[in-house]
Amino acid sequence: MEEHVSISEFSLIPFALMLASIAVLPLMFHHFWENNKNKLIISIILSIPIIIYMLSINEGGELYHIIMFDYIPFIILLSSLFVITGGIYLSGDIEATPKTNTVFLLIGAILASFIGTTGAAMLLIRPVIQTIKERKYKEHTILFFIAIVANCGGLLTPLGDPPLFMMYLRGTPFFWFFNLIWFWVITNGILLAIYFLVDLYFYKKEKYADIKRDKTNVRPLKLEGKLNFVWLLGIILSVAFLNEQYLEFIKQNANYKFIREIVIIGLSALSLILTPRMLRVSNNFTWEPIKEVAYLFLGIFITMVPCLLYLQMHAKELGVNSAAQFYYYTGILSAFLDNTPTAVTFYTLAAGLGQTSAQMVAGIPVLIMEAICVAAVFFGAMTYIGNGPNFMVKAVAEENNIKMPSFFGYMFKFSIIVLLPVYILVELFIL
Repeated sequence: MEEHVSISEFSLIPFALMLASIAVLPLMFHHFWENNKNKLIISIILSIPIIIYMLSINEGGELYHIIMFDYIPFIILLSSLFVITGGIYLSGDIEATPKTNTVFLLIGAILASFIGTTGAAMLLIRPVIQTIKERKYKEHTILFFIAIVANCGGLLTPLGDPPLFMMYLRGTPFFWFFNLIWFWVITNGILLAIYFLVDLYFYKKEKYADIKRDKTNVRPLKLEGKLNFVWLLGIILSVAFLNEQYLEFIKQNANYKFIREIVIIGLSALSLILTPRMLRVSNNFTWEPIKEVAYLFLGIFITMVPCLLYLQMHAKELGVNSAAQFYYYTGILSAFLDNTPTAVTFYTLAAGLGQTSAQMVAGIPVLIMEAICVAAVFFGAMTYIGNGPNFMVKAVAEENNIKMPSFFGYMFKFSIIVLLPVYILVELFIL
């Protein structure tokens, strides 16, 4: 482990304030928070003391590395997925039977691992709402959509959810994430089975007139902007193969890593140029969601640098050393903070322990890596603020006059009684 100077506990405060802002301000000062410029201002204010502090203790190189080789690739990938999926438009209105709705969520779960949870959620949420619009009971479908499509589905590749991409950047091979297939199958399988039974219950409670109208008002699904799937395939191949695992010359100079980012930017540019503008208009595409991510994560990545160094130095003193502990600590914090910095924090903690086992990945035992990845992805569904797409899906549903539960209502009516027992079973029987 590289030696670093001692890190003051006071330098951890801006990171805590940054995460507290993300958790509290949307609830207490919604109108202030919905302006992206205010998010940027907060990020800058909290970052400046850290920049000054890191330079004063001669750790500017660590700060540079985080910005250049974590933040920039992270934002480029998310922006590109956002741009390309924003050019794919799915329209239509099919019959909203429990079987149809369950298949919709299953497709979303599969797509989430390859076009990202945000991409899959934004691609499918409006067609799902259009499909169920004749139904009286709709809230439960949106809740399970958040859990399955916006979170649990994105476990199988680094493209699926930002925490996994951060593990990829730290040396986890692209195809290693397919080892998590049983976590994906069992968790999403249980949730889809529960959803089918719940939807069947509510379907039987629907008025005959509503069901008849749903069967009458049917328009076939229509997919437009199909060329964007070519660009998506290009991104998948770029992330999988344009790295030092396959290109030896990248090891000679870290800057060669940006070959991947240059290709990804080129693919998103092709999407912008070649996709008809009206498809993005139909998708209500704007740049504001990705601006929000860029502004917030600028502050997160800068302020978490001293925290990561602190964890490297004090990992063995914190008492977190088993896979089960990593699973629950990562999960709990992912639920109430953002799951990306949470995953990075616990990975750094694991690396600082210096544990070895027969199976290692990215410098830590495989079981611990599995615990961090699974918990960060799954527990992001426990609250509206656990993962970026959650609030976005909620907002789109409310725009379409679907009454959604409050922050705590979501937890007490859904995540604690449905998701948490499933996640505990995952830890007990698989991990």
